[in-house]
Formats: sequence, structure tokens, C-alpha cells
Amino acid sequence: MLSKIKAWASMPWYAMQVLTGQKAFKGNPILTSERLNRRGLHVWRVRTAHRLAAYRRRKLEHLVAAEDREAFDRNGYIERRDLLPPDRFRQVMKEVESLRMPAREMYEGNAVTRRTPLTPDVLANMPALRALLDSAEWKNRISYVGSFRNEPVLSIQTIFSDASPREKGKDPQTNLHMDTFHPTVKAWYFLHDIVEEEGPFTYVPGSHKLTRRRLAWQKRKSILASRKADGGSFRLQATDLKYLRLPQPTVFSVPANTLVVGDTFGFHARGPSSRPSVRIEIYATQRPNPFIPFVNLDSAVLPFVRGRKQVIPWYFEDLLLKLGIGRRRWYPVGAPAPGEPVPQAEG
Repeated sequence: MLSKIKAWASMPWYAMQVLTGQKAFKGNPILTSERLNRRGLHVWRVRTAHRLAAYRRRKLEHLVAAEDREAFDRNGYIERRDLLPPDRFRQVMKEVESLRMPAREMYEGNAVTRRTPLTPDVLANMPALRALLDSAEWKNRISYVGSFRNEPVLSIQTIFSDASPREKGKDPQTNLHMDTFHPTVKAWYFLHDIVEEEGPFTYVPGSHKLTRRRLAWQKRKSILASRKADGGSFRLQATDLKYLRLPQPTVFSVPANTLVVGDTFGFHARGPSSRPSVRIEIYATQRPNPFIPFVNLDSAVLPFVRGRKQVIPWYFEDLLLKLGIGRRRWYPVGAPAPGEPVPQAEG
């Protein structure tokens, strides 16, 4: 009886999550209801979120050139090579290579993802990189693709392929997948030449579009996820690209000084690496509540939040661990240079 009372008392909270970015098909009896998803709950969330994203992008279309808008509408990403003049790029590289700041790592299969947060304290000593991150060339493309004029989460990201000290097996990020049910943005500014043998980013052109076949696919996946209590980052099976009438992925074997900004509702993956490799990039992501119609509602207006969106979740992770109710996902690794291997993460 007590558990039933608790469940009913929690229903308003579960109902509110329908209008948030909550994607996991577990923990919420409304979102995980197979009956409701058969009747179209998940499809309604997908369709509504995309309509709102299109509405917000129309308000932001003045931020980017027509050729960028056309490329995004067609492919789901914007690619810009030679983003910086050579002298400015060399200055950015010099600052990144000399950086020694606290970083954390996550382990997935045999891959390691390291992030060094670009907080205000870090950027105070990196004027060339700060100028890039403050520039319209950087900000406006991320805002348009993400459909919000918000401050993104920022870090220097290092990907070590075939290098995990804790786990072995296939890197799950090499499976084509969507990040979540609604349009969202990630950006990668590659600091070195990317070759096909070393795990380049890949993206299925046009897979950001909400076609009738994609909606049917989303509905089927939501029903299956309801049964399995899945996480909500749907992955493609071998036959799905043909069913969805989508092309093979574009492989971003690109030169250094290339920026790629993509909507990660579209199918993407980290390409498989045929040998141990290291990839270093300036990384940004942005994922506000997709049901907000306003383009400027940003938690970064709060003094402590501004510039610290990468580290704040780590503070909460540390707190939950101390309370004995959390688990470690991001491991502190001291203050290595980007790309510098460390023998073993702490904790």
C-alpha cells in the first residue's frame, strides 16, 4: 500500500518529465509505458520537439550565411575548413599544447575520452583560443544548429582509440546512433589532420530530417525500448539505413583547422580505428530543454554557471559518490597535457 501511495504521489513529477529532454526508457512509468508509446507518446515528443526547433532556427537564421543554412538543411551538419588564418591557428595550437590543467576521463570499451574543461580561469591564459570561442564564426553556427543562443559546454577533448586501461572490447561509440529524441548540437574543431584509419567522426547525411519513415522507425524503437528499459540513444541495425532510405555515412577525414557542427539527432558515430590513435579537438555541446520556445533562456546568466557547464556535473558526481548513492563515470587523471597518456585514472 505504501509503495502504491508513493507511486501515485510521484505521478506529477513523472508527467512533468514528458516536457523535458528526459530520454531514458526507465525510471518513469509514463515515458516507459509500452501502451502509451504504442498510442504515440514518443512520436508526439519527437514531432513537437522538432517543430519547436524549426521555429527557433527561423529566429536565428540571420546568424549564419545562406550557404551554411543550405548545407545544414541538406546534410544535418556544417563543415568549415581553414576556419582560422594560419598565424591564428598556430597561436591556438601553441596554447593548447602548453596547457596543463585538471582533466577527467571516461572509458567505453577500448576507448578513452578525456575532457579538459575550458573554464574562465583556463581561458584567461589562452587569449587566442578565447578569441576563437568568442567569435561569431564559432558561436553563430553552434547557436543555429542547436536552435538556442546559449552558452555551450566547452572542453578540449582527447580521444584515445584502443587505449582503455580499464575495459576491453568494442567502443560502443563506433555504432551509428542518435544522441536523443530531439534536435541537439555538437561541434568539433579538429586540431590535427584526421585520417580514415584513426577513428574519424562519421555522419549520415540527411538523417536529421524527420521523415515519415523516421517517425515510424522512432515509434517501433520506442516500443522495444519500453520493454527493455533502454537508455534512449537508439542505435541502427544493419538494415536500417536501407529502410530509412539514407546514404552511407560521410567520413570526416579532414585537415587540421576544420570545424564540424552537427545535429546529433542525426545518425553519427566515431569511426573504427585500425590502430591505436589520438585525436585532439575543441569540443562543444548544447542540450537545453527541447520544449522551450525561447532562444535565449540560458542558465549561464547565473554567475557560477557561466563558463563552468562542463565541471558542474562532475561536482555533483563527486558529491553523490561521497553520499554513497552514485557511481563514477568521469575519473580524475591529474593535469596532463591534451593527448598525453596517463598510466591509470584515480578512484
